[in-house]
Amino acid sequence: MASSLLELTASIVSSHASVTEMSGDDLLLELQKVHGALQKLEVETGEGVERGEGKGPAVTLKKAFQPDQISCMLCGKSGMKTLARHLAQVHGIKPGEYRKQFGIPSNQALTAKNFSEARRRMAQEKGLADNLAKARAVRAAKLAAKGGAEKKPAKTPRVPKQKQQMSA
Repeated sequence: MASSLLELTASIVSSHASVTEMSGDDLLLELQKVHGALQKLEVETGEGVERGEGKGPAVTLKKAFQPDQISCMLCGKSGMKTLARHLAQVHGIKPGEYRKQFGIPSNQALTAKNFSEARRRMAQEKGLADNLAKARAVRAAKLAAKGGAEKKPAKTPRVPKQKQQMSA
């Protein structure tokens, strides 16, 4: 557990240091404070900082998917609007693996419901659906105009002239 505690400490302090200017002494002091706080937290809760594969979810499915926020079932982090980026950056897994691990149905969005609705309304107000339909129609017309004339030569493999000359 010590190595994961150290890794977590380093991650927290490096995040803090990336937005706050720190001297070498400040950095060492911050490392000691964060490491001590994590050790204390670990002792008080009686659990490790990281959740193992065999353990259950950090939060229930119902609690994870709230209308205004979404929580990670792996680590318990909450307050997010979307989950895909967190899963990739923090846990290194894809949304499909996450769904499979916790039995989340494929029709359940990995975003907060209010966030999705707000994005949908904004897209409708800006007419993005109409623009998409127009672009698809233009693309379909271009493909139809090209017709099958270009498709036949593309399917037959070309033999370079050097190979043709060598075989003759």
